[in-house]
Amino acid sequence: MSSGILAMMLGVSTLLGAFGLFALLWGHKTGQFDDKHKFLDGALYDGEEELKDAVLMEEKRKKLSAKRKDKRVMPD
Repeated sequence: MSSGILAMMLGVSTLLGAFGLFALLWGHKTGQFDDKHKFLDGALYDGEEELKDAVLMEEKRKKLSAKRKDKRVMPD
């Protein structure tokens, strides 16, 4: 293997490693990895009944939020 090819492979791998590090740091800075509820909800709601309950709770939360928003927009 010639030294030119070896130098090119070393340069490309260094460049790709730096790009990967930059992408990781950018993702951390912008909050791409901040999904705190994903793993907790996955552990809590792993059965069919629990998933149905979670969907109902989410719908109730959305309705309550919409109702509160409507009250703010049109006061009695």
